[in-house]
Amino acid sequence: MSTRSPSPSPYADPQIDTTTVLSLLTTVAILAAAYATSTRLLPSSASTKTRILFVWHAFDALIHTFLEGTFLLNCFLTSVPTPPSPLDTLAAAAAPPSKRWFAASPPPSPAPVPPSSASSSSSAILSAIAAAAPPLTPPGIHFLADAQNLYGSIYGTNPAARLWQEYAKADRRWGGADLTIVSLELLTVCIGAPLAAYICVLLVRGARGDRRAGKGVWFWMGVLATGELYGGFMTFAPEWLSGCGNLETGNWLFLWVYLTFFNMLWVVLPVWILVEAYRFITAGLFSKEEMVELMEYIPKKDN
Repeated sequence: MSTRSPSPSPYADPQIDTTTVLSLLTTVAILAAAYATSTRLLPSSASTKTRILFVWHAFDALIHTFLEGTFLLNCFLTSVPTPPSPLDTLAAAAAPPSKRWFAASPPPSPAPVPPSSASSSSSAILSAIAAAAPPLTPPGIHFLADAQNLYGSIYGTNPAARLWQEYAKADRRWGGADLTIVSLELLTVCIGAPLAAYICVLLVRGARGDRRAGKGVWFWMGVLATGELYGGFMTFAPEWLSGCGNLETGNWLFLWVYLTFFNMLWVVLPVWILVEAYRFITAGLFSKEEMVELMEYIPKKDN
């Protein structure tokens, strides 16, 4: 992973606060709920592998639905008016008081500002707007084609928005409405979550003796695992190719817990599932081919 620019990190310290603890506890609670569901639905005779697969896919479905689903809700429903551009702000400050659109009762005209101070003022305005509204879309491109508003969790006050504001400390794209992230999350929430839940149903049916469901589940687990790996690559590949400008790599909590640990879960387990699915499916294919070869040696009755 590439490092960011050498500018000082705003999060050099761990910055563990109440929001951090509650966010981590939310993930632990979801994992506990997934395990509790497995003990209730799976028979005691279910294998350890089946139980691990069930817990993982239940955890996957819950995370996608209740966490990433709220990310999408905040992206589409939480917004603030777009602040004026730095040039508009400077132009308004230099305009006659009667033409200032932002003041009903204009204050007295300011004293002349030296060029050097004007330059500093412009830089301050740019910094303030960049902090309040991260430039997550190219110039002239606006989320929902709405140039009048900025969308994302960073502008919300609800508990889910607070959680994503915490994660946005590690990856600032999750604070706003990054087009790539939102597009991937639409697939994840609308297709990945229901598919993970369906896989849990097939695992339960297979563990209870439905051989057809027990065999077919490997295909769907392979499909979902492939989608998870592709989504992870498309999430981080743009950052790797551009120097990780949106990632906070100078803080051990954000780098190793938020970015590395949580995201690697959706790499290690899908890879393992793909390997197991390959073994199961190819074993079935080879058995069928062997049966065909055996049938060729059986004498056929004359009509």
